[in-house]
Amino acid sequence: MTNEEKYTYWLTHAQYDIDTAGAMLASGRWFYVVFMCQQAVEKLVKGLYTVYIDDNVPRVHNIKTLFERFEDKLTVPILPEVFQLFDVLSSHYLGSRYPDFMNDPAKNVSEGNAKNIFNKSKEVFQWLQTLKP
Repeated sequence: MTNEEKYTYWLTHAQYDIDTAGAMLASGRWFYVVFMCQQAVEKLVKGLYTVYIDDNVPRVHNIKTLFERFEDKLTVPILPEVFQLFDVLSSHYLGSRYPDFMNDPAKNVSEGNAKNIFNKSKEVFQWLQTLKP
């Protein structure tokens, strides 16, 4: 498999996840909106990692950490809002995968929060696709 094919693999799965986030939004499953946004953005960043670095993508889930590994190769400035979204998405991922038994992560996502994160994630998702050379 070429790096181009690997990028396409990541992009295909990322697109499925962002579409799933939209389906979760339509069904009122707020927690899963955010979780699927995190999955979509992470997978797209991993696809970009295969383009800019190599196909040995680290098995980490912190989007900002992954992105920073190839940020210096980009020719466009990165807005602080992008890194803020990466941090928000990563915090929801970690909270959902490693919940405190007294803290239900699903209860921490309101409808408004889910809609806001979804809209920002879609914008960043589209922007990330422009970074592929």
